[in-house]
Amino acid sequence: MNSPTVHPAQRIVDLGFGFIYSAALSAAAELGVADRLEQGPRSAASLAEELGVDARSLYRVLRLLASVEVFSEDNAGRFSLTPSADLLRTNAPGSLRSAALMLTQRIFWLPAGELVDTVRTGKDPFTRIFGAPFFDYLERDATQGAIFHRGMSSLSALENGPIAGAYDFTPLRRVVDVGGGHGGFLVEVLKAAPHVRGVLFDHRHVLAEARISEAGFAERCELVEGDFFESVPSGADAYVLKRILHDWSDEVCVRILRNCREAMTESGRVLVVDTVIPPGNGPHGGKVLDVMMLASLPGGRERTAEEFGKLFAQAGLRLSRVIHTPAALSITEAVAA
Repeated sequence: MNSPTVHPAQRIVDLGFGFIYSAALSAAAELGVADRLEQGPRSAASLAEELGVDARSLYRVLRLLASVEVFSEDNAGRFSLTPSADLLRTNAPGSLRSAALMLTQRIFWLPAGELVDTVRTGKDPFTRIFGAPFFDYLERDATQGAIFHRGMSSLSALENGPIAGAYDFTPLRRVVDVGGGHGGFLVEVLKAAPHVRGVLFDHRHVLAEARISEAGFAERCELVEGDFFESVPSGADAYVLKRILHDWSDEVCVRILRNCREAMTESGRVLVVDTVIPPGNGPHGGKVLDVMMLASLPGGRERTAEEFGKLFAQAGLRLSRVIHTPAALSITEAVAA
């Protein structure tokens, strides 16, 4: 669909049909089709009987996905796993089934369908559609909240190691992961830097599912309850903000960054782990994510290095460098101004 040889008219048509591919991917992931192909090729009729769905409809969905190398169909009409389809298996190493369900869930789908109104007014439709702002809604709707958090954990599991390995944490003594969730990224930091002590900072209900102990780092990591809008633990060499700032407006981001600035040592630094939008018209995952944020999170956005620099300056910090990683996210480092 993104080939530079595609005719301009066909490109427009392909983009217009893009949501159909998302819908097909979501259906296959929710039904667990990939799990049932682990033992080898099967026909849509056989799969449908086991799944309790309509065989003809399932075939048409899988045929579409096979056209983009998610599953493959042989001459006998049997479907098999491809490398991409294998990632939809629940127990596959690096499984993205939860991520696929999260990216195609209605909290993103429905607001995106009203994007033109967002562009006209500058206001997202999320609260009007769901009756509450994004994160409030996820707390109220346990099902949607679970889909979202499992999906985010799935994505994070792929990227945490490469991102942590792109930064030299070894000279540091104490690292606070601000809003660090279940601690997946901090675990990778502790693996990479044996002398670092960590602090996982988040709300109580989030820390209840922390993975620090099961990863074997209970002796080197403290779990601290709190709200990063109010304050963060003091005296650390580095404060990590991974996938935090992109959720919030500039004003809110400055408040969070100021809290980190006030808490860190004079030689400390703040490490913002988010996408950094590059200049130019080239494709970049951050540009897609940015429009998703536009539709669903008021104030949420992906930023350029220059925009990060402006936020830092307002918080008493200075942009020192941007470190690109093997993942889609970059590490934007700030030190005391």
